[in-house]
Amino acid sequence: MLQPAFILILILGYFSLLMGIAYLTSRKADNQTFFTANRSSPWYLVAFGMVGASLSGVTFISVPGWVGDSGFSYFQVVLGYWAGYFIVAFVLLPVYYSQNLTSIYEYLNDHFGYNSHKVGALSFFISRVLGASFRLFLVAIVLQQFIFDAWGVPFEITVILSIVLIWIYTQKGGIKTIVWTDTLQTLLMLTAVGLTLYHLGNTLNLNVNEILTNAQYTHLTSTWVTEDFFARNHFLKSFIGGIFITICMTGLDQDMMQKNLTCRSLKAAQTNMIVFSLVLIVVTFLFLVLGAMIFLYAEQNQIMIPLMEGSPKTDLLFPEIAINGGLAIGVGVVFILGLIAAAYSSADSALTSLTTSFCIDFLKLDQYTEQKQKSIRKKTHLGMSLVLVVVVILFKYVLDRNVIDGLLTVASYTYGPLLGLFAFGIFTPFQIQDRRVWSVVILSMLLIVWIGNLSPDALGGYQIGYELLPLNGLLTFLGLLFIRQKKTTT
Repeated sequence: MLQPAFILILILGYFSLLMGIAYLTSRKADNQTFFTANRSSPWYLVAFGMVGASLSGVTFISVPGWVGDSGFSYFQVVLGYWAGYFIVAFVLLPVYYSQNLTSIYEYLNDHFGYNSHKVGALSFFISRVLGASFRLFLVAIVLQQFIFDAWGVPFEITVILSIVLIWIYTQKGGIKTIVWTDTLQTLLMLTAVGLTLYHLGNTLNLNVNEILTNAQYTHLTSTWVTEDFFARNHFLKSFIGGIFITICMTGLDQDMMQKNLTCRSLKAAQTNMIVFSLVLIVVTFLFLVLGAMIFLYAEQNQIMIPLMEGSPKTDLLFPEIAINGGLAIGVGVVFILGLIAAAYSSADSALTSLTTSFCIDFLKLDQYTEQKQKSIRKKTHLGMSLVLVVVVILFKYVLDRNVIDGLLTVASYTYGPLLGLFAFGIFTPFQIQDRRVWSVVILSMLLIVWIGNLSPDALGGYQIGYELLPLNGLLTFLGLLFIRQKKTTT
C-alpha cells in the first residue's frame, strides 16, 4: 500500500520534471509561440502527445470502470472514432491550413460573419470547459480519496492545487510546451497500463487471448450489441455516434486542432492524424482488457468497489487495486504517475486552447500592440484557470453517472451548433442571414434538450444514445437553410 506522503512526493517530483520541460521550451517565447508553437512541431511528437490528450484521466480510470456495467461495448464507439478521424484529416484539416487559421472559429467569421463566429466560439468554450472539468474532476476525486482525505484537506483545496500546478508550467510557453509535455505524459500513461496488465495477468494466471476467448468471461468482454436496435448502445447508433463525436470533439475543437495546426504542413498534420487514430484504437482496447482484469481481480480477492458519497463508484476501482490491492509497489507508483500524466495532458491543453479561443475569438487580440497582447493573454490564462476551478468543484455536487458516459452525453448537446455551422459552410454554396443564427441555434438546442429527455416509453421503448449529437447538428443545418440568403457565394 502506498502512503499518502509518498504519493505526494511522486507528484511533486513529476511536476518538477514538467517545470524543467516548460523552462526549456518557453525561452524566448512570444504570443505566436504560445498560440501556434511558431508552426514548427514535428508531426510524430504531436501524434504521440495527442494520444494522451485524447485519452485523458477519463479513459485511464473511467473506461476500465465501465467494463463492469457494459463489457466492451464502448469499443463500438471507438471504431466510429476511427472513421471520424479520416474525415477530420481529409475534410477539415485542408480547410484550416488553406486559411492559415490560429483559432479554427475564424473560419466562421470569414465565411458567414460576426454572429456565426461568436456562436462557434461560444459552443467550443462551453464544451471545452465542461469537458476539461469532467476530466479534472475524475482525477481530483482519486487524489482526494487516496491522498488528501488522510490529511483532512477539503476537496476544494485539492482542485485548486491541481489547477495551480497546471497554470504554472503552461503560462509562458503555451502550446509549444504542451506538445513536449504531452509526449512525456502519454509515455507514462501507456507504461502504467502495460505494467498493470502484466502484473494482473501474472497474478490471475491469464493472458489477453484467454480473457477474450473464454466463455466464462463473456459478461465482461461482450462487445457487439446488434439484436435490439432500441437499445441505447446498439452497434449502429454507437458507431455513427462515435464518428460524429470525433468530428466534433477533435475536428471542430480548438483544443485538439491547435496541436495539429502547429505542424509544419498540411501533409504532416494529416499523417499525424492517421497514425494517432490507429494508436488510439489499440490503446483504448488495452484499457478495456485492463478493465476486465480489474473486475476479475477484485472478485477473486473480494475487493469492494469504493464508495463516493455513500454510493459505489466504479471509476475508483482501478486506483483502489493499483494502490491498495496488493500488487507490486511499482504498479502503484506508475499508476499515480500515469494518472497525473493523464490529467495534466488533457487539462493543460484545454487551458491553453480556452485562452487562445477567448483571446482571438472574443477579445480580438490582433487589434492591440504586442506588449498589450501579452498582458491580455496572461490575464485570460489566469481567468480560464479560475473558471475550471469553479466548474470542477460544482461537479462534485451534481454528477451522478460514470464520467465518460457523462462526458459524451454532454458533448451531444454542446457540439451540435458547431457541427451544423461547419457542415453548412463546407458542403453548401449558400450564405446565411448572420444576425439570425442565434435564433436557429437556440431553437435547435431547445429541441435537442426536449428530445434527449424523452423517456423510452414515450418512444415505444427506443433508448436515445450518442446519435443525439448528429441529430443536433442536423437540426442546426436545417435551421440554417431557412435563413439562407438567395445570393450564393462564388
